[in-house]
Amino acid sequence: MLIHLSVENIAIIERLTMELEEGLNILTGETGAGKSILIDAVNALLGGRISREIIRTGEEKAKVEAVFHCPEKLAGVLERMSIENQEDRMLVLSRQFSLSGKNICRINGSLVTVSQLREIGEYLIDIHGQNDNQSLLRNKAQADYLDMFSGDSLLAEKESYQKALGRFLEIKTKIDELKAMDKERARLQDLYQFQVEEIAAAALKKDEDIELVRQSNILSNAEGIMEAFQSAYAALAGEDDFHIGALEQIQRAQASIETIVKLDPEFEMIQESMIEIVDRLEELMREIRLKREGIQYDPQLQQEVEERLALIEALKRKYGNTVEEILDYAKMAQKKLEEVTDTEAILSKLVRQRDELEGILYDKALRMHQMRAEAALQLKEKITGQLKELEMPNAEFEVELRFDQTRKYTEAGLDSIEFLISPNPGEGLKPLNRIASGGEMSRVMLAIKTILADVDDIGVLIFDEIDTGVSGKAALKVGEKLVDVSRKHQVICITHHAQIASLAEAHFFIRKDTEHDRTIAQVRKLTCKERETEIARLLSGDTGESTTKLAREMLQKGTELRNGLG
Repeated sequence: MLIHLSVENIAIIERLTMELEEGLNILTGETGAGKSILIDAVNALLGGRISREIIRTGEEKAKVEAVFHCPEKLAGVLERMSIENQEDRMLVLSRQFSLSGKNICRINGSLVTVSQLREIGEYLIDIHGQNDNQSLLRNKAQADYLDMFSGDSLLAEKESYQKALGRFLEIKTKIDELKAMDKERARLQDLYQFQVEEIAAAALKKDEDIELVRQSNILSNAEGIMEAFQSAYAALAGEDDFHIGALEQIQRAQASIETIVKLDPEFEMIQESMIEIVDRLEELMREIRLKREGIQYDPQLQQEVEERLALIEALKRKYGNTVEEILDYAKMAQKKLEEVTDTEAILSKLVRQRDELEGILYDKALRMHQMRAEAALQLKEKITGQLKELEMPNAEFEVELRFDQTRKYTEAGLDSIEFLISPNPGEGLKPLNRIASGGEMSRVMLAIKTILADVDDIGVLIFDEIDTGVSGKAALKVGEKLVDVSRKHQVICITHHAQIASLAEAHFFIRKDTEHDRTIAQVRKLTCKERETEIARLLSGDTGESTTKLAREMLQKGTELRNGLG
């Protein structure tokens, strides 16, 4: 849902804001007041092409910004684009463009490209009218509409088909890679064989390098280590009869306390502590003596350790930063070696899998074609009926469905789907994008949206002058269908017909004024009383009592229709 729209410095719009509502939003106003300019602004916001001439005369830059309720289906797209999804599910789009050609596009404050803005916009708004930015003109969208109309069975089959297609393409790519590998298979085989053997010959053990570094440090500093242990031992044991060690000093202290231990329990605690210290010192002396005796400088061992470390460092430069990474690389190289060595067997297996999947894909694509063919006949009948009600009684609508027997699989199967129409007798069926009249195009879209209201997931629909060339009676029918569609979607419609405007949930009036010799477009939401006046103006340009009374009756009927009473 589009909640808020603001436009700055586009054509005759200096600054304009709109707070839109759910349901049917109608825009009316004077000719040239800026109604279609608003559509141009929304197109720009959705990533459409813009011309510098659209910027208001005398200004350097223009800006369009809109706030939407973010559809749940956009969460994954936003995450892929690294755009934060707001907790309140608000989605803010903005685009600023200047005379210099610079574009600044943002989504939720994050800078994005125009193409990213366009991708997001396709999930939010469908515009139907005089512009070419309509989803119905794209063959992919036409296929999606037919599939939605076909129902859950087709959609489930399509999902299953696409999963099989993904696996099929994955296997096909692997086959192509292996076939291309034939030219350099011998080189790769030699390379992987060498790498596997080189790492295997090293007979590496996990964390071996850490232990070797420790040994290297000890061997390189053996003399200093022995001196440190000797000095520590002498300090504890004493060097001779003239230099008493720490152990003997503590023992003397213990003997002194022992003479008074029976005088007070606290003295006994001190005595016990000293005994513990003596025991610990004796233990430490044993450890130091053993360490001292175990340290010996061995130049041959040191050379072996250094050579082993050098070998590991050389392997690290080739295969990984740690011994574990080198071993992992060896596993990968072994796997690649097996693939290269056994290419023919692997190819044969992959080809069998590809052929099996191809048979599954064809069967699924054929079932989808059959379901689509049946649905296409029903869709043709329903849309033709809708168009008759929308004052296109002679229109012919057709769904052209072609099945590709050459088996060039796409995401949609083997079908190419195109909507064809002949608005008037004798014109012949043509693709929708060759329809001259924007009003006719909008009515075709309205017919489809009416039929697919329950399954179409684009939240906002904009119809620009959908009533072009429509009589008053047919306009009322157009309005009723707009109301039907607005029960499932937010609809924004620019109209000149009182019959359509009278059905609005919210009615906005656009006018242009002159201030300081400059034309400025302004928009405001009409009150109930103001709507009567505007409906009367649309009816005949007369706001007399009789016309206003008729306008009041039309508004009452519009309310009843929206509430399901009409």
